[in-house]
Parts: sequence; C-alpha cells; structure tokens
Amino acid sequence: MKHITLIAGARPNFMKIAPIIHALQKEREAGKDIAYRLVHTGQHYDAKMSDTFFKELNIPEPDVNLGGGGGTQAEQTAAIMVAFEKDLQANPTDLVLVVGDVTSTLACSIVAKKACTRVAHVEAGIRSFDLTMPEEINRMVTDSITDYFFTTSEFANANLRKAGIPEERIFFVGNVMIDTLLANKSRFHAPAFWHEKQLKQGQYLVMTLHRPANVDEGAKLKALIEQIVHHVQGLPVVFPIHPRTAKIFRDSGIAADNLHIVEPLGYLEFNYLVANSKAVITDSGGITEETTVMGIPCLTLRDNTERPETVSIGTNELIGTDPAAIPPALARLFGGEWKKGTVPEKWDGKAAERIAAILTAL
Repeated sequence: MKHITLIAGARPNFMKIAPIIHALQKEREAGKDIAYRLVHTGQHYDAKMSDTFFKELNIPEPDVNLGGGGGTQAEQTAAIMVAFEKDLQANPTDLVLVVGDVTSTLACSIVAKKACTRVAHVEAGIRSFDLTMPEEINRMVTDSITDYFFTTSEFANANLRKAGIPEERIFFVGNVMIDTLLANKSRFHAPAFWHEKQLKQGQYLVMTLHRPANVDEGAKLKALIEQIVHHVQGLPVVFPIHPRTAKIFRDSGIAADNLHIVEPLGYLEFNYLVANSKAVITDSGGITEETTVMGIPCLTLRDNTERPETVSIGTNELIGTDPAAIPPALARLFGGEWKKGTVPEKWDGKAAERIAAILTAL
C-alpha cells in the first residue's frame, strides 16, 4: 500500500488540501491501494483561521496537530521541523505532500528530504521574484528539493523548466483552490452582519490586507485605507481584519463611516461576500485566483504577483503600494472601464482528481 502524508498548517492550506483528500478517498473507494495521513502543523492556531475550515470543507479531523504556531519566522519554522521530524519517525511514509508557500510547506519539505522521503509540491513553480516576501523564499527552497511538481499554470511550468526541472517531473494539473471554490459555491451564505450593515449585491467592496509592506507601519496603513474609503463613492468597505493587522489598525486611529471592521470569516461566508461584491481590494495571492473565476474586479496592492495569469487572463490588476495609485484605479472601476477577464486553463474543478490519479500511478 502507498502511504502519503498530507501537510496543512495555515488557512490557505486547508482550501488546497480539502479537494485532494476527497479525491484520494474516491481513489480508495475505487479499490486503489493508497492511504493518507493528515498532519496539521498548528501554524494557524486561531480557531477562526483554521479549525472552522475543517468543518466547513468537510475535511476529516487531522491525525495529529503539531502545535507549531506562534513566535518569529525562525521560531515557528524550527518548532514545526522538530515536531514533524518526531512525527515522521513514528509514522514513516512513502511521500510527503505539501501545498502552497507557507512556513509549514518549507519546514516539512526539509524534514522529509533529510529523512530520505520523497516530496510532492502542489502549487509548485509560482514565483514573484521578490525575495522580501517570506513566501517567495518558502517557494524557492521547497521547489529546490521537491521530487514531483504539481502546477497551476503554464507560467509555473516555464519557471520550473528554467530552473532545470525535467519535464517528466512536472505535472500541469490546474488549481486546487478553484476545486474548493466550485465545489462549495452553492453553499456560500451571508455572514451574520449582512442585514445589520444593510449590504446589497454589487453595492459594497471587500478589503483584505496583511502583508508587512502594507500593514506594519500605522501611517502607511492609514494612508492606504483613507484613499480607499474616500474614493468608493460612499459605498461600504467591509474589512475582515487579519490578526496580525488588528493591533496596528487600532493604534493608527483610522475611522470612516463607510469602513466596516469585522472578525476573520469562515470560507463560506467570506466567499459569499466576495461573490456579491462590486470589487475586492487585497494584497493576498489566493483571493486574486478566486475573484478571477468569479468574475469580480480585483485591485491588488502589491508591486508584483506570483500569479501573473490573474492579471494577463483574469480580473486582477496590480495597483502597487503607493496610496496615490488608488484613486485613478477606483475611478476606472466606477467608470465601468474594468476588464472582464476569463478563466485560465484547467481551472475547472478537477485538479485534485488529476493529482490523485498521478499519485496512485507513481
């Protein structure tokens, strides 16, 4: 029997791992000799950032929670590595499968390879080429020791080829994030505050900010938000605030009648908000993929992206991190000049099925 250890640790991971679990379960039901074990590294230890996703996305309870959350980047990486090494020694496996680009992805890949265990990376090959981003370092290191590369786009394939990865180790399967989105679209539901805040379809914006370049300095965060709330023609701006942003936000003294601060939302509530919004303003990568598939205009407050297909094909535009760039972008949005976009190849809800079939055959 083939044994696969699946790694999840942070909110984006759960959306990516859920369809893979469901696809592996179908392979087993079809008589394939394959088993999996789910390891939660504990990187996100806030229930609103992790536990709710297991319930909402119908993921089995993890076999273990390594409790690796908290601390600095180095402390968290070290805690996950120490805990996962012990777990891997106690539970040997044929393959460790990691997803995305978070600390858990990097830490568990290193531990697996040092234990002479093969590594598969889902969402391999994406690059921002910005080494100030911790995620870019995680991606580069993980891909430098990965055995099997599951990719979301031809952009990612090209990056891997340029790095000298043999074609037979690259598998263009599509986007598992979109698998989850399409599988759950009919289950999206309004958050409790929908009626209280009198939100109406197409008559509000959603904002998410968490990257250090945007939120670590109160003055910069305040300047960005002020430009947004003052140039949305009075429409509500709903801001589910990331835990790392909350304290800086409170200390900055930002206030506006049309700015609505809410707690982090579950997957089904958050995507209901996105699907019914006029537009999304974000510095996230994953959200740009979801808005592209849902056809929602997306303004990304970053100077680069590891998901260029959301810009060249989808509904996303890179606005940059200069607050002065926000008013003209919003003027184009409200002037009806935003591009429509299309859906990238293989973002069809079947990526996990392709991955499971490949894992079974390897």
